[in-house]
Amino acid sequence: MAVPVIGIDFGNENCFIAAARSGGLEVLANDYSLRDTPSCVAFHGKSRLMGTGAKSQMITNLRNTFYSFKRLLGRPFEDPVVQEELKFITYNVQRSQTGGVAISGDLAGEQEIFTIEQVAAMLFTKLKEIACSALATKIADCVITVPTFATDAERRALLSAAKIAGLNVLRLLNESAAVALCYGLYKQELPAPEQPPRRVVFVDFGQSALQASLCHFNKGSLKMIGYAFDSQLGGRNFDSIIAEHLVGEFKTKYRIDAKSNKRAMLRLLTESEKLKKNMSANSTQLPLNIECFMDEKDVSGSMKRADFEEMCAPLFQRVEAVFRQLLESTGTNPKDIDEVEIVGGSTRIPAVKTLIQNVFEKQPCTTLNQDEAVCRGAALQAAMLSPSFKVREFNITDLQPYPIMLQWQDPSGLDNGEMELFTRFNPVPFTKMLTLKRKEPFIIRASYNGPVPYPIREIGDFLIKEVRPSPTHEAQKIKIKIKVNTHGIFTVSTAILHEQTEAEAMETEQTNGPESEKNSTEQQQSQEEQKMEMEAKTEEGKKTEDGKKTEEGKKMDEGKKMVVKTTELPIESRTHGYSDAVVDQYAETEAQLIASDRQERERQDSKNSLEEYIYDARNRASDETDLEPYLKPNDRQRLLSKLEEMENWLYEDGEDCQKSVYVQKIEDLRKLGDPPKDRKREYELRPKVIEELCAGLQKARKFVDSFASGDDKYSHIDAAEVQKLEKALQEKQIWLDQKMGAVTRLAKTDDIPAELRSSVFTAETQNFYSLLNPIMNKPKPKPKVETPPQEPPAPSTTEPQQNTEETPQAGKMEVD
Repeated sequence: MAVPVIGIDFGNENCFIAAARSGGLEVLANDYSLRDTPSCVAFHGKSRLMGTGAKSQMITNLRNTFYSFKRLLGRPFEDPVVQEELKFITYNVQRSQTGGVAISGDLAGEQEIFTIEQVAAMLFTKLKEIACSALATKIADCVITVPTFATDAERRALLSAAKIAGLNVLRLLNESAAVALCYGLYKQELPAPEQPPRRVVFVDFGQSALQASLCHFNKGSLKMIGYAFDSQLGGRNFDSIIAEHLVGEFKTKYRIDAKSNKRAMLRLLTESEKLKKNMSANSTQLPLNIECFMDEKDVSGSMKRADFEEMCAPLFQRVEAVFRQLLESTGTNPKDIDEVEIVGGSTRIPAVKTLIQNVFEKQPCTTLNQDEAVCRGAALQAAMLSPSFKVREFNITDLQPYPIMLQWQDPSGLDNGEMELFTRFNPVPFTKMLTLKRKEPFIIRASYNGPVPYPIREIGDFLIKEVRPSPTHEAQKIKIKIKVNTHGIFTVSTAILHEQTEAEAMETEQTNGPESEKNSTEQQQSQEEQKMEMEAKTEEGKKTEDGKKTEEGKKMDEGKKMVVKTTELPIESRTHGYSDAVVDQYAETEAQLIASDRQERERQDSKNSLEEYIYDARNRASDETDLEPYLKPNDRQRLLSKLEEMENWLYEDGEDCQKSVYVQKIEDLRKLGDPPKDRKREYELRPKVIEELCAGLQKARKFVDSFASGDDKYSHIDAAEVQKLEKALQEKQIWLDQKMGAVTRLAKTDDIPAELRSSVFTAETQNFYSLLNPIMNKPKPKPKVETPPQEPPAPSTTEPQQNTEETPQAGKMEVD
């Protein structure tokens, strides 16, 4: 059976999980039966809350509820984006020791500090738990979506967060590519590869960002052509404009300033979002009412769609700019576009749909599920990457949105260079070979070449170590493999030193066969790599190479030849993000927190069980129709006193105890509370089982009487068996009469003796039926069928040696 894999749409406001398993594709529901899980983490007492549970107590626990942290991943604290995000959040954010973003909150009575990657890992832990619970199996492999505009640092941070949570990320997939995959894989009418492609624009307008992309589809493949985006424009910007308008209205009308109270402002933003959604479906004046909003005052307001669109006109201009940028950057005419698909909650705004129609000259389509398309595409990609699934072949060509500049330098600073290695919209994954000549270790620096939504343009430095000159103290050829991998992350994967050494011709001929073959193979590999590589040489380098060729020719004349020896060089990377050791340390901390959460959950369950038992036992003991008739007055009074004592303890000294304490308290209560429950259960069950035994005895008695009267129905049954049954019937009747007498004398408040429990009557009934049924239901033997006597065969008229099978044929021939 195929092991399920999941796709995660990690959103700024909500997350969605889709699973690919043998039954197909399914969007999973969480423990609240909701398909969307809020991107929230909260500290509550000694435990953590994640997802829906965290968001439900956000208003009452502002300082310890963390949300909208997706945009903080991988960014330095001084980043303008981080400073802008602080306007939307109410919890404490500070600078981490490494210069990144950290949060602080009260966990188990102590102030704890966690990096933003650890907070994201907490959410991933919850998503993993939801998937494991829904699929009833362990889950590790997944595909996580990431915004198209995410930089190298943000992607590395997301991978670290997933690793801390114990997830194995098969691929970080751009959200636009995930939507395109969800659209294209199920399309049957796509043009053949040799035909013009189907051109589709995808608009993804979510809570915090706007992304637009152009994709070309052919049968069995999709190719992303270009992207355009506004990473700081989303549905929350519209909510903020509505809230700002209402803040001013409340100042005039109620003389209160909502901005001075974070809790009130958060409630106002929530209500503004609801008002925005209602205006998308209704153009009339719509009311807004909030009870006990601030200073114990109820507030109200109203707005209609026309006023909303007028206030948000600057935002709509930014939306239109993104659409036109996509057309310009891809050189596409709107008439060439076949379809425009929209996803994301903010695309439901009527003005946004109008802009899409005006710019792309197409009516926007809603073929895809606007909320779940991204996670479905991620799950499809996970299934395609997993060896456990067989998915229809479908090639995906994604893009790198930013150009990447490469700089190299040696310690002397005399031989430096730079070049744009990856252009904008370069396909990914993509690998290039760079050839340099060096005598000593050197550094390769990668950085973004052009505007990016990130304050630091440097991607990282890569130190190539153990570079050495040739025996003649000349620079040697070094081939470097550089790539942008499937996650969209830049890396220098290998650096190989090609070292030429002299060898005597006779010595080479006398070497062992395998060694000679090895040298030949190395030369052949070197020639193949030279055909594939991208050479970066100066004129001086070419002259040096020509001179070496001439020198090699002379040496060959002297009976010598050159042998190429390849050596892989170590690479030291200095990039954004955490080292493996730090990630492992964070993973260990997360495992400890998971164990602590489980322990706290079990402790709370035990406490709740004790509280539930107290209330249940007290109500039943005081109910005349329930347990009161089964309790003696003294026992009842003692039980009620004990329950009251336990309740007082629970809400005073027992508020924060270990699980074992609660378990022991429940056991103490059960000694007083369970006996009346047992007596009631026996009193109600005993008549039923006695009646069943009486019915068996009556059935046996009728059978014995019928046999004694010579009923032909039972003529096949042995009389000895009937006598045995009759004897057992008499003994069982005597036993039952004795027990019934004892039961009659038993009061409701008396403890049930072991010999009068319903289980004893049930066992006796089963034993009696095991004797009765085989005798009574014994089947009659089948009557014997008498076969008529066979006539002796006629004497043979043929000779003894003739075959007996031929005799009838001979007779027939005589008759004829």
